[in-house]
This record gives sequence, structure tokens and C-alpha cells, in this order.
Amino acid sequence: MDDPRTNYRIKDFEVSQRPRERLEKQGANALTHAELLAILLRVGKKGANAVQIGQRLLDIFGGLAGLHRATVVELCQVNGIGKAKAVQIKAAIELGRRISSLTPEDRPAISSPEDVADQVQYKMMGLEQEELWVLLLDSRNRLLKTEQLYRGSLNASSVRPAEVYKAGIRHNAAALIIAHNHPSGDPAPSPEDINLTRMLIEAGQLLELPILDHIVVGTNRVVSIKSLHPDLW
Repeated sequence: MDDPRTNYRIKDFEVSQRPRERLEKQGANALTHAELLAILLRVGKKGANAVQIGQRLLDIFGGLAGLHRATVVELCQVNGIGKAKAVQIKAAIELGRRISSLTPEDRPAISSPEDVADQVQYKMMGLEQEELWVLLLDSRNRLLKTEQLYRGSLNASSVRPAEVYKAGIRHNAAALIIAHNHPSGDPAPSPEDINLTRMLIEAGQLLELPILDHIVVGTNRVVSIKSLHPDLW
């Protein structure tokens, strides 16, 4: 059966299925290539919404690698793509290329809870639900990547260590830092937070991929579980 969205404009989608809203709620990694392109394109044309035009671009140029190689003139030859949209696509691709080419020296070093707060506090303290993020560090404690792993009530029974450590192994991290938020605004760790921390530390010892700290983010304040409970380490 055809996708029922193919005959509608994006504004006719259910709000929860619109690319921009999905990115805001679920993160960019939840979107398809075509949906990410649709956010750049913003609007489609008569008979084709922005997601469909994004998919058409991928089909014509052979995926993201082909879009990377395509010139502005070539992009403009696709029905529904004007010069402004073509330039936006090329600019976004170039930003991605520059990020991927950052040298280790460009990566922020994490040496304190305050450094962690600089990376996550602004975004996390505005979240309506609890989320657990993992910061992946290299052998010199420089930030490789931050991944959002869990949303909802967090405790030792709901968080799987395998999911937490899979991210670190995939990116060849040397160490991890866990961060999660308290929507109430009070960053004081709960007994569940302590149990979760203990479980993840023990798993990290088995995998020889240590957790350096677990940071709890509240309103305008963060708490380091390692500072409060050094005995866990």
C-alpha cells in the first residue's frame, strides 16, 4: 500500500509525523535522509511535498555522496529546486564535512563536572522528560560524541548496560560520562540514580571501558554523583 503521506503537503501530516517536530522530539538521528533534506527545503511544490523532493534528489544523485559531489547548477536542474534551496543544501553538506574533519585538538576536553555542564546543561534542563545521554571520550578525555540513549523514567531495571556501552565501543571511546536530567529542577541524585550508576560502573569494569562520572542536571545546577559518592568508584 502506498504511504498515505505521499499525497499530502507536510502541513497536512499529523503534527507528530512532521520532520521538524520529529527532529525536535526524537533527535536528528531518527529522521531519514529525505526528511532531513525536507527540513532544509522547507516547502515542496505543487504535486510534491518537501520529503518527496528530498527523496527525488537522493534518487537522482545516488544518495548523500552524490549530493555532496553535485554542483549548485546540477541541483537546480531538479524540478522543485531553485538556487536558494540548492545553496542551502550545499552549505549544510559543507558544515557536515567540516565537522567530520575536525582534528582532535578541536574537540573540547572534559576534566570536571563544569565541563560536562557546558556540553549538556542548556539542552537538558529544558527537557520535559528524563533523558539519559552518554558522552564518549578519547584517551585524553576529549569529547568524541554525545549520544541520547533513553527517554522516560530511568532506573537500573529500565536501562540496559549493553545499549550504553555499544555507543562507546562503536566509536572506539576510551571512557564514558553519563548525564541525565531531573525535570523537577532538583539535581539531587535519587536512590535509583545511585543504583543505576553502580550497575553501569560494574559493567564498565568488565568491559574495560570506565565511566568517569554520572552528572545529574537540574535547573541552573548540576551534581556530580562521583563527587557525592566516590566510594562507588
